[in-house]
Amino acid sequence: MIDSYAEFRRRCEKAGITDVPQLVVCGNGSIDDPDASLIYDQTMGQLETYYPDLLKDVSVMRLEPNDQLINTMLANAHVVLQLSTREGFEVKVSEALHAGRPVIVTATGGIPLQVKDKVNGYLVAPGDWKAVAGHLMDLFTDEALWKKMSHAAATGVSDEVGTVGNALGWFYLAAKWNEVGVEKHGRGGLKGNERWVNDMAREEAGYPYSEGENRLPRHFTQNKDVAVHPPKPAAAPSAAPAAAPAAAAAPAA
Repeated sequence: MIDSYAEFRRRCEKAGITDVPQLVVCGNGSIDDPDASLIYDQTMGQLETYYPDLLKDVSVMRLEPNDQLINTMLANAHVVLQLSTREGFEVKVSEALHAGRPVIVTATGGIPLQVKDKVNGYLVAPGDWKAVAGHLMDLFTDEALWKKMSHAAATGVSDEVGTVGNALGWFYLAAKWNEVGVEKHGRGGLKGNERWVNDMAREEAGYPYSEGENRLPRHFTQNKDVAVHPPKPAAAPSAAPAAAPAAAAAPAA
C-alpha cells in the first residue's frame, strides 16, 4: 500500500499535479491478533525510513470496530484499496462498492468474487505496487472513468453479501434442518450437492435469480475436473555391469 502510494505521488509530481490526495490506512486489530501492534510499528517504520516526505499526507490509525465509522470512511474516500497478500471473502470490498467507491484490490482468496475487473474496480497481482499506482492515476485524472466505475460499483453489488441475503441464507438453513434434521445412518440431512444456499432458498420460495440480476459468480466454487497425471512407469532394473577383463584393469607396463 505504502509503496503504491509513493509511486503514485512520484507520477503526480511528474505530471505536474499539485493538489494530490492523501492516504488513510486504517483498521482495528482483533482481540486475538498479537501481531496488530507489530504491524502498526512496521508501517510507521517504513514511512519514517523510506518516505519521510510523505508523512504529512499519510494517516495511519487504529479505529474502534464501529460500523458507522467504517461507513463514513468508505463513503468519503475517492478510491478504496484492499491489497492483501492472502485473504478470505473480505466483506469490506463489497461495502466499499456499495458506497459507490471504485476499488483496487488483489486477486487473492475470495476478493475476485466481488469485483468485476475494469468495470467497478481493478484486480492486481499481490505485491504489484506499480500496477496499483497506474490505476490510481487513472481514477484520479479521468473523471468520466471514475464516475462510470462509481456507478457500476453502487449498482452492481449482490444482495448475497448484505444483511438481507445473509439473513435469507441462515433462516433457510435453520428451517430446513428443523424440517429434515441432521443426517444419521444415511437418512435426513440437507443435501446441498455443492449448490449455493441463496439459490436453493430463492428457488424453493419461487423467486429464482433472473437473467442479469446481480449475484456472485458461481463458477469460482463449481466442481472442476482436475487432470490427474498417470504414475510414471517403474524403471526397468538395470543389467549388472559386465566384469572387466583382468588385463584391462591392470596398469599399463
